[in-house]
Amino acid sequence: MQKVKIKKNDEVLVIQGRDRGVKGKVLKVFPADGTAIVERINMVKRHTRPNPSKQIQGGILEREIPIRLSNLKLVCPECGRPSRVARKRLEDGSGVRVCKACGATFN
Repeated sequence: MQKVKIKKNDEVLVIQGRDRGVKGKVLKVFPADGTAIVERINMVKRHTRPNPSKQIQGGILEREIPIRLSNLKLVCPECGRPSRVARKRLEDGSGVRVCKACGATFN
């Protein structure tokens, strides 16, 4: 398992698959699987059975499924372009993510 460079609430661009070229916000990351759930990306329809004890109405629901991290590229908040990510150590010893295109740090 490698260190994940994409985190929750990051804005990403899909570079492969049926949603190519679409930007979205990361809702959840699964580092062990190498996948992430992105808002309104990789939508599928799920047929659910009603369950009154859990207040589930049932029917056909649309939801996101995980997408591979290799198919996502982080969008830099400063330059607004999708870019690769580097890691950099600061003087105080903390590590930050840095945009390879413009050198800006991600929060």
